[in-house]
Amino acid sequence: MSYPIAAVSTGSNLSAIGILRLSGEGCGTVAGRAFTLHSGMPLTEAPNRKLVLGTLHDARGRVIDSCLAVYTRAPNTYTGEDTVEIHCHGSPAVLAAGLEALYLAGAKPAARGEFTKRAFLNGKLDLTQAEAVIDLIEADTADAAANAAGQVGGALQKKLAPIYEDLTDICSHFHAVLDYPDEDIADFGLENYRQTLKSDARALYSLLQTYGQGRILRSGVAAAIVGKPNVGKSSLLNALAGFERVIVTEVAGTTRDTVEEPVLLGHTRLRLIDTAGIRDTTDRLEAMGVARSQAAAEDADLVIFLCDGSQALTDEDRAVMDICLEKENAIALINKIDLGQVVQPSDLPFCNIVEISVRTGQGLEQLADLVDTLFAGSVPCDGSVLTNPRQYDAIRRAYQAMLDALQGLSLGQTPDAVLTDVESAMAAIGEVTGATVREDITARIFERFCVGK
Repeated sequence: MSYPIAAVSTGSNLSAIGILRLSGEGCGTVAGRAFTLHSGMPLTEAPNRKLVLGTLHDARGRVIDSCLAVYTRAPNTYTGEDTVEIHCHGSPAVLAAGLEALYLAGAKPAARGEFTKRAFLNGKLDLTQAEAVIDLIEADTADAAANAAGQVGGALQKKLAPIYEDLTDICSHFHAVLDYPDEDIADFGLENYRQTLKSDARALYSLLQTYGQGRILRSGVAAAIVGKPNVGKSSLLNALAGFERVIVTEVAGTTRDTVEEPVLLGHTRLRLIDTAGIRDTTDRLEAMGVARSQAAAEDADLVIFLCDGSQALTDEDRAVMDICLEKENAIALINKIDLGQVVQPSDLPFCNIVEISVRTGQGLEQLADLVDTLFAGSVPCDGSVLTNPRQYDAIRRAYQAMLDALQGLSLGQTPDAVLTDVESAMAAIGEVTGATVREDITARIFERFCVGK
């Protein structure tokens, strides 16, 4: 158990209800100094997990709010410690005054993520679950929320636990034979574990292969809008974003750099990237923008080629198309069809083509449907995919260590040499689950959290 901490858990915006959360040894006593039950009963004697009515007051006894509180005893709490939640009206002034009263009563300010960090340190969550909490808070699509909820439920931990157990068994058997030669322990033969190592390495590889999908689920589809100057790229971004995100003029080449804006199109989250028009130019600044446009197209998960459908295709259009056709996911948009259509879908060598008018909005619904067809539902949302770059790096290192162990086994290295790699794989997996995580890594993880969670 540890000292009591307190924070506002519902943010600082005006709302109907606001929650002051406390956790730690003695938090019931601390909260009871600022919250008096209408029944006259001390808060520390209130029924477990039952809302009670009372008055929140400051150190001078002045009433802050008439509200509710719930006292939950350890260990069956989120943090594994005694916790108190005071449910007030959601005025920022009420919450600030209530929090100050709790501090004066003996609580310390909670650090970012400290409630979840205590849940991890007290064994209520493993590290995969703890990190998924912040992903659940930050999720901005139903699919991202569902995947994060699956990881909070332990989906990723369930994939890694059997592998960690296998490696633990191998290492413990070897050290048992080495340290207790006189005991009746079965002889250690590393060759007997070859299939186990292969199977576990394949499992890690399969998990690594989900990261591309998981990155899209967590961060959205990086979608680069490309085309020659003045075909409507910035206007398209503004139309999909719903506000004037980018300056639009009649002058070709207005956009000189890449501009990114998150957009929910249909059911798919896009990171739309408006790019400079791609063409040959002697203008040094514009040339730098063109180079960035080409780099954005190369790095994107989706490229959206835009042309002016009211004018015949040019060599500049065809040069941009060549860049787009190298991508696995590409969509061609024939824009400005309200001005009279010259370019026809049959003129473009794309599988996915939509005729649109950014000015009137015609065709944008079809674009949303097409994007959903390409991306929505393509990623499992049960928590089984890797979405976290830190976790990906650790599992990549674990997989490489497993390959090194298998190579050493094939080369006839001594068991202790091979097991050095096995132990490296265990340590890397432990960084994901929390079994071997260093204190500095733990601190960095929970810095992502908001105060009060």
